Amino acid sequence: MLPLPLEGIKVIEFSTMITASLATMMMAEQGADVIKVEPIEMGDPLRYFGTSKGGSSGLFANCNRGKQSIRINLKTAQGRDIVAKLVAKADVLINNFRPDVMDNLGFGSELMRSTNKRLVYVAISGFGTVGPMRNAPAYDPVIQAKAGIASLQGQQSPTFMRTLMCDKITAYTASQATTAALFQRERCGTGQHIDISMLDASMSFIFPDGYMNHTLLDDDIEQKPLLADQLYNPIITANGALTVSAATQKQRSGLFSAMGQGTLIADPRFNSIDTVTANLAAYQQIIADAFVVLDTDDAIKRLEENDVPCAKCLTADEVIDDSQLAATQSFTVIEHPKMGKMRVMLPAAKFQGLRARPGSLSPSHGEHTLEVLASIGISHDTIEELRTAGVIAD
Repeated sequence: MLPLPLEGIKVIEFSTMITASLATMMMAEQGADVIKVEPIEMGDPLRYFGTSKGGSSGLFANCNRGKQSIRINLKTAQGRDIVAKLVAKADVLINNFRPDVMDNLGFGSELMRSTNKRLVYVAISGFGTVGPMRNAPAYDPVIQAKAGIASLQGQQSPTFMRTLMCDKITAYTASQATTAALFQRERCGTGQHIDISMLDASMSFIFPDGYMNHTLLDDDIEQKPLLADQLYNPIITANGALTVSAATQKQRSGLFSAMGQGTLIADPRFNSIDTVTANLAAYQQIIADAFVVLDTDDAIKRLEENDVPCAKCLTADEVIDDSQLAATQSFTVIEHPKMGKMRVMLPAAKFQGLRARPGSLSPSHGEHTLEVLASIGISHDTIEELRTAGVIAD
């Protein structure tokens, strides 16, 4: 069996909250060794957001599996020296602080890469390194608003995606960029600096369809409704809701047959994608009237029999028990020594046909401080002196 793709890669993470934490967890699940450098006082604030047990939240656990945590006082010269030694042997340094913070701490990109030529240095910011919002604080709803995502969701008024979408998209972007830089390093021998802003990552994600009406700029374009206006309206049933994505004429024929109105496929209002688009409100109203009297499961059965892409709108509890996710073995349950029994979503990518299994669990604050310091040659007596001086904690 082949090793995981990132085995042997050493990552140093400076972060709070989601973006860098999730990015490095994906790397850890692909084999990387990740050391999370946490402030000596309270650590990553993400530990305290949402449902928790044993001093950490489920949200923190979902973004920090497979890592080692060290508690270092970076206000001290000794603490900074310890981290500098770790970075000198690392392959990747990633942070999600505002511009200039890492320079002020003594861990700026130019300095770190001057001592470690192979280092891939990843700097995540909210809005980028230039411009009027360069130093503005950034959280997911702020980016959703700034990127127009909230306006794209709401037809009457802005509606936010009720999930940390921009944080997670930025994490995936950072992870992909990092591995691309590592691949390039294998060919040229040197690392590089990578800048990623939450705003750019989120705009890149939403742009292909969300901004398709702002892509073609000539005066003679033929503007049509956004896909969101055509596809993303829930269909209400007698006892729930479902969605249908009938994108082809064959699928629309199946949809009409499932509704018991198969002759509608010949209706001049609905006999092509162009006529459906031109009569979208009437099309959607006919579908709404047909399904509102049907039982959800019966409606799904009819649609499936006609090979129409569809799904019941599931609750979170229903998703956990979904037969498809059970068949693909997407979840597992693990036992955490402090947080107890935990459900884990396994990595989506399969290597050699296998999902990566959870390695070490999310770490306690400073759980690996002593182990990591010993690994870079710091003696037991010196570790005790550092602890007494308030440079480290475990």
